[in-house]
Amino acid sequence: MTERKILIVAHAYRDDTVRAASRVVESVSAEGATPVLAPEDRAELSAVAPALADVDVLGRDIALADIDIAIVLGGDGTILRAAELVREGTAPVLGVNMGHVGFLAEIERDDMDEAVHRAILGDYAVEERLALAVSVKDRDGHVVYETWALNEAAIEKDQRERMIEVVVEVDRRPLTAYGADGVVIATPTGSTAYNFSAGGPVIWPTVQAISVAPLSAHTLFSKPLVVGPDHAVAVELRAGSVGSAVLWCDGRRSHPLPAGARVVVRRSAKPVRLARLHPAAFTDRLVRKFKLPTEGWRGPSELNPTAAVTLPVTGASE
Repeated sequence: MTERKILIVAHAYRDDTVRAASRVVESVSAEGATPVLAPEDRAELSAVAPALADVDVLGRDIALADIDIAIVLGGDGTILRAAELVREGTAPVLGVNMGHVGFLAEIERDDMDEAVHRAILGDYAVEERLALAVSVKDRDGHVVYETWALNEAAIEKDQRERMIEVVVEVDRRPLTAYGADGVVIATPTGSTAYNFSAGGPVIWPTVQAISVAPLSAHTLFSKPLVVGPDHAVAVELRAGSVGSAVLWCDGRRSHPLPAGARVVVRRSAKPVRLARLHPAAFTDRLVRKFKLPTEGWRGPSELNPTAAVTLPVTGASE
């Protein structure tokens, strides 16, 4: 078995994250694997933890194609950054939640040592999440920008005092037009992020679908939509609109949208790969993260003592 290369993604903004990064680097090395840091991470972390200055650097010492798995220490924002780092490779992302809500993380920090050990052994399943392919066209139809998103592509007004005028289409057919603060086009993974704040639906990760949720739309028909994964959604900024906008993908990549611009969103041919250590019901994660009330639930075991054993559980992995 060849020596495994483990990318560790962490920032230096919090002392506990720096300590966790140092601990993971030590554990990876002790078990005979090679720890690797992104260039910016090593520069920041080694400034406060000098021992990390000797860790191999991604892209210089170790090629992305050689990375077996990325262990991410942080919240959803750090996991999104890690997904961006490994996008052109095949390494799955394993999140250790160092934040609060952390829907994308697989485990909490208390279970970090076991997670690192299993990552080094390759003892995990890989779950593929739907991602979005996003392109921007100018008013002449020329593609001027292309990117991708794991959570969402958000078209937002860039002036506080002005709304934007948009036309929404599905599969090259116009659906509706309205003035709004913006439009959020989200994946099931992103349905608990910006889409959730915009009033969009929560979509189970096992569902292949795309959500379209308006932001403060000035229209009677402003309900969120859910379309199948093989449909293309486009949002046009009306040519005569006085407001301009900006496209944000996962809150990390942006592009200006003048009047007349057109954003086309469809399922990406390349999903995002997440490493999973334990099967977990998405329902339980929703309850835990959002602190949903469940008092009074008796459960199937009290209604039928054999139900919990005999009833099949489907869609239980997140």
